[in-house]
Amino acid sequence: MTKLTDTQLIILGKACERPDGAVYPLTTKLKGGAVTKVLSSLITKGLLKEVRAKRDETIWRRDDEDRPLTLHATPAAYHALGIEQEASSPETAAPEKPKRTRVAKGAKATKEKPTRTRADSKQAQLIEMLKASNGATIDEIVAAFSWQPHTVRGAIAGALKKKLGLEVTSQKVEGRGRVYRILG
Repeated sequence: MTKLTDTQLIILGKACERPDGAVYPLTTKLKGGAVTKVLSSLITKGLLKEVRAKRDETIWRRDDEDRPLTLHATPAAYHALGIEQEASSPETAAPEKPKRTRVAKGAKATKEKPTRTRADSKQAQLIEMLKASNGATIDEIVAAFSWQPHTVRGAIAGALKKKLGLEVTSQKVEGRGRVYRILG
């Protein structure tokens, strides 16, 4: 099996959730040439393929005849993520070998099992605190991990929301202050 980075997993996961398997719009933010590198690696591993872009689709690159191309997940991508694929949609046909690649935005390819948060890590403990029915406040998390409040906010916004794609909500609760929760 192919090992995938967290970014590659996020990109493939979102593409496989879409009915047509489209990669765009990307749900991760990468700087500089990182997008191209990540998407190119997924193409090389056969997890993404170039297809002719429709009028409303984001263009990945143009081919030698100046026709717009976009990226879609291949059956191998669904298999790598352990997702049952619906029968025969044209976007999920056998992967084609790319002729040339440019502008990519990232996900990790080869994987034996999905990259996950270690069960004993502070990140996993933070997720459990936020998944609890009563959620957690910044002060409660600061007390539990001996972190600074700005570190807690950074972990929620960066690691949980952006990196892992979790939906974290907050609301003011009388007597407790702002309470954060992970939906789902």
